[in-house]
Amino acid sequence: MRLSVRALAFPAIVMPALLAGFMVPAARAQAVTEIGGEKIVTLKRAAVSTAKPEFTSVTLAPGRGMELIQITANFPGKGEVNVLASPDLEGAKKMLDVEDDAFGDFGYRLGAAFLVPYPNRIRGKLSADGKTLTTEWEGHAITLPANNIGKLPTAERHAMHGLILKAKTDDIRVTNTPGGEQVTGVIHAGDFGGHWLSKTDLVVTITLSANAVDASIVAHNVGGEAEPIAIGWHPYFNLPSGDRTQVRVHIPGSELAEVDGYDNVFPTGKLLPVEGTRYDLRAADGKALNKDFFDDNWSHLDWKNGVVTVKVIDPAAHYGVDIEGLSPQIKTLQMYAPPTAKFVAIEDQFNFADPFGKEWGKMDTGMVTLKPGQSTQWHMRLKVFVP
Repeated sequence: MRLSVRALAFPAIVMPALLAGFMVPAARAQAVTEIGGEKIVTLKRAAVSTAKPEFTSVTLAPGRGMELIQITANFPGKGEVNVLASPDLEGAKKMLDVEDDAFGDFGYRLGAAFLVPYPNRIRGKLSADGKTLTTEWEGHAITLPANNIGKLPTAERHAMHGLILKAKTDDIRVTNTPGGEQVTGVIHAGDFGGHWLSKTDLVVTITLSANAVDASIVAHNVGGEAEPIAIGWHPYFNLPSGDRTQVRVHIPGSELAEVDGYDNVFPTGKLLPVEGTRYDLRAADGKALNKDFFDDNWSHLDWKNGVVTVKVIDPAAHYGVDIEGLSPQIKTLQMYAPPTAKFVAIEDQFNFADPFGKEWGKMDTGMVTLKPGQSTQWHMRLKVFVP
């Protein structure tokens, strides 16, 4: 079976987090106070319930686009669990401040990185030096870093996962909320390093409460031109039991984007029904991952009461997490789940992969057009439960 480049490139330093189970890493990591040149922010609250799980902390890095490094929750009788598969702060700092590349690609290999102005892959005409590619939106050329490539001889260099992986955050404010805390920050992304058509401010808000962790991004076009925008994230959800084969995932999508294989993972432009295939994960209690590989995109989502919910259930650990999409602009769900890893990445995003590609014809690929002065919002909510 061909593996995705993401599986092959996953740094070894992450592995202790993938095997961490219900225990939080040792306190030695607390000596780390900065990542990406800005102070780490940790939201905290004390668990009070003796009957149900509660969230207890969120740790994030404003110096790396407000990336979530870790979320913890208390399970009565078990203690604290790491909700995200991520190294401790010392390991995260090593990955992001020492081992990372110029583009910031290690940012989407731990925790939960935010992806703006495009999640997923974009193809285009490669420059002579192989460092950039050019695509087109409504007659306007867009030149992007060609920061990713597969492992096979047929691999094609492409752009992936946006332009804020190393972004700095301003105006950081932490406030108390009923039963928890909230942090807000502003990323003055501008024209994303000269790669985008207008100028954009991103207001990021993370809220911690007993019952939920909310993450939202509001993108404002503060420039003078229209621009396409898509927002998503790349969270690695921990599998506390360590037994990936019995973990069950529920994805309420009835169609799958066909791809050219698990190396490039480029869409062909065809949407296929999941009925009767291994990609049909619509059962209420999900479907066991077994030893199957996934790096796939679901659409035609089933919204209930304004929410589209993915479930990750680890029966052996008596653990589950709901990943709730709350913004109607979310059109697709990407799942990345290599069989050798102890995580599942669930990526709620506005768009299909390669949204400017000719393979889609005239189909709406999920990019939101923002005229000057306009805004759009991406909003997610996490909940934990005992199955």
